[in-house]
Amino acid sequence: MMAHAVRHEAPDRRRFSRVDLDLLGRFMREDFQEFPCRVENMSPGGIAVATTVEPRTGERIIFYIDHIGRLEGSVARLYPGGFAVDLVNSERKREKLAAQLTWFANRSELDLPEDRRHQRLQPKDPRVEIGLDDGRRYTVKIIDLSLSGAAVQSSVRPALNSRVTLGLMQGRVVRHLEEGFAIEFASIQTEQALTSMFG
Repeated sequence: MMAHAVRHEAPDRRRFSRVDLDLLGRFMREDFQEFPCRVENMSPGGIAVATTVEPRTGERIIFYIDHIGRLEGSVARLYPGGFAVDLVNSERKREKLAAQLTWFANRSELDLPEDRRHQRLQPKDPRVEIGLDDGRRYTVKIIDLSLSGAAVQSSVRPALNSRVTLGLMQGRVVRHLEEGFAIEFASIQTEQALTSMFG
């Protein structure tokens, strides 16, 4: 039986290469309840997410993933700490997803050099309000600001990967610093948008 299972899965693995990701999102079950999740890997044909929720095998799931958008499919298998879904996509959607995943795969290899190339901006007033996922709000001081993220001085340290809003920009906490934390914006900003927001 094991040999049969390997033969059954091999064509899919050859057809779709999986890309390791670390993206936040949420998913909706058939009963319309929504839960947060973190994408561990994805291919144009499937997605694996980390979550404490255990859906039923075969259950229809709709995802809303940062940077990717809406995806849907059915639960293929459960594993400790998460589950995998076979995606149902049109050919056009599959091609778009393949292009997005190729971009993510290349970005992860070039992440630090790319991030360093993003121009650093100096806000006139470094104090800004930050909002946490639970509704709490704090005033923090911007230490470093670029098109892709910011480092802030703060007395609070939200959990890694938690969502935050810096001014009007959404992002997530990617690392803790000695005097605060670093945020990666949900999308690359323009210099004009940052200048208008932070002066």
